[in-house]
Amino acid sequence: MSLRELARVVQTSEVTVRRDVRALEAEGLLDRRHGGAVLPGGFTRESGFPQKSHLATAEKTAIADLAASFVEEGEAIVVGAGTTTQELARRLARVPGLTVVTNSLLVAQALAHANRVEVVMTGGTLRGSNYALVGSGAEQSLQGLRVSRAFLSGSGLTAERGLSTSNMLSASVDRALVQAAAEVVVLADHTKLGTDTMFQTVPTDLITRLVTDEPPVHDDRAVTELQALADQGVQIAVAGSGASGGDAVPARQQQRRDVPLPGPRRGQVPGTGPGLRTAATVLGEPGTSAGAGDRARVADLRRR
Repeated sequence: MSLRELARVVQTSEVTVRRDVRALEAEGLLDRRHGGAVLPGGFTRESGFPQKSHLATAEKTAIADLAASFVEEGEAIVVGAGTTTQELARRLARVPGLTVVTNSLLVAQALAHANRVEVVMTGGTLRGSNYALVGSGAEQSLQGLRVSRAFLSGSGLTAERGLSTSNMLSASVDRALVQAAAEVVVLADHTKLGTDTMFQTVPTDLITRLVTDEPPVHDDRAVTELQALADQGVQIAVAGSGASGGDAVPARQQQRRDVPLPGPRRGQVPGTGPGLRTAATVLGEPGTSAGAGDRARVADLRRR
């Protein structure tokens, strides 16, 4: 959990939470991470659905809103298991002519009563902690499948290893989902950026687009990771929720707008020049309509 989320839950300041987390780490009750804390042995332990469903809820909602805008009428897609993908599924119920292949009972439930949306479920063994179908049955049912996009979430995302998860069976099915898709869209809030877990699911070079929220100003790790991902060719789409300290972006401005966060230009000395030149180019190039809100957003990102 991030320090901000902990402070919200216990209704105190982040300064107080930071001091308490330091004391709890000294007692061996948790491991500190930059901007947050995890249970001891974070590389092998995975939170269950009840715990995950209460983490970064506002960010997940904003990410799902933006991710849904990339889905077009009549598409065939795959959607993996997770609390963020469940939020996405609730919005996909409004896309007519859609075919959704999933191994998640929660995704299927969200689409069960949607008009003109066909849901195809994999086989497999039910994994109760995240309501997902895993195992050889799930993987075999995906053989020979081809869809336009895969929407996946996970436990951590780094530029070095890509998307990862703490469970071997879940990772294996996610890899099968990736093989079925022409493009891979990863949904990950800022608390997962820079976090590495045991099993790699999607290497960075296979990730087409990352949909995330705007990291808090003090979260240097997340910002650095976004820049590293963009440097490796991942398209970064930032959802403005206002929940992480950034400016809220109206839904109409979020639609299909990528905001890459690349590193320095070739030959440019790190730390000099505009670190977000691509964002400025996208929002300010001729023929585009960059409103006051967009200009303010870019100015804020430049200052960071």
